[in-house]
Amino acid sequence: MKAKSAKKLLSVALAMTMLAGVLSGCGSDGGDAKDDAKTEAPADEPADDAADKADEPADEPADDAADAPADDIAYPEKGISVICPWGAGGGTDACLRAFCEAMGKDLGVALTVDNQTGGGGILGHQAIADAEPDGYTIGMITFELATYKKLGTSELTWEDYDPLCRVNTDAATVTVNKEWADANSITDLASYIEYCKAHPGEVQMGGSSNASVWHIAGGYLMQETGIDIQMITYEEGAATAVQNAASGFIQGVTVSLAEARSFIESGHLVCLGVMDEERNESFPDVPTCKEEGYDITYFTQRGMAIPKDVDPAIKAKLEAACAKAIEDPDFVEFMKNNGQAISYLDAAGYTEFLQQSAEDVANAMDALGL
Repeated sequence: MKAKSAKKLLSVALAMTMLAGVLSGCGSDGGDAKDDAKTEAPADEPADDAADKADEPADEPADDAADAPADDIAYPEKGISVICPWGAGGGTDACLRAFCEAMGKDLGVALTVDNQTGGGGILGHQAIADAEPDGYTIGMITFELATYKKLGTSELTWEDYDPLCRVNTDAATVTVNKEWADANSITDLASYIEYCKAHPGEVQMGGSSNASVWHIAGGYLMQETGIDIQMITYEEGAATAVQNAASGFIQGVTVSLAEARSFIESGHLVCLGVMDEERNESFPDVPTCKEEGYDITYFTQRGMAIPKDVDPAIKAKLEAACAKAIEDPDFVEFMKNNGQAISYLDAAGYTEFLQQSAEDVANAMDALGL
């Protein structure tokens, strides 16, 4: 855990502010301090839906995956490993485990979540890209993938994968320790901002790893409100940050409602505002920042992807399983109860989204000399 100066963080946040349009449809994660955790998702019960389009596999026409005889191929014949770049207990992990259960119902095999954490998500993202292209190792990619190359931390980009579908977008929040808020007469976003302005550089807010989506969210909050806060980084993700905020080691977090949910419900944390266009239906009493007079919207995104060069017929089968899983009643209910938004895009739509997002991030950073 280490503190980053507001000035340095603000530079990164300025770049990301120019992404507001993209992040409004998008916006990772969260995770936990555990380095490796595996959970086997059962495969049973039916699900239904249909994908709108298919993505373009390497060296194949755009519609080959859709036209491939997926029903004729003997796949899968064993369980599938699903890599999560973030630790157990965070938002990406929770979303992925529920989605794996839903996919397993259609594929008829168990999908085992493999948390490969470290390097701000780089280790797990690299493991997905480097996996054998046999369809038995897939993974979930997140917002941070768009930042690595420009930050100089990794050469990875969305082009190192074949996207299957976008699953989820979640908005950042301003969520603080309830006892601390009560002691300082903080009851809403305005009073929080007033306190921060009266105590510049004193309030500590947690996100996830350095330059990750929730870390950048803190910089965006500073830019839009004129406050000066310390953003505390947690290299494995957001779950530890939430625990520290609930315990009073730091004053709050900028993570999603889903990641802070249990401590909000227990009364240890209180959410002052969500950086979304609309209120979260699982938290109808939590206002948006816009409602409170601050034009702040900021999102993460999560989606399924496979390494390059997977057989088009296998890819088509995975795409179809994703399309069915997204409307699986148990998955829909889980996401609703967990306060996570389902924001489905099929393979073609997700590919277009990732390409545009990467271009916008690069242009914004170039314009700022980053």
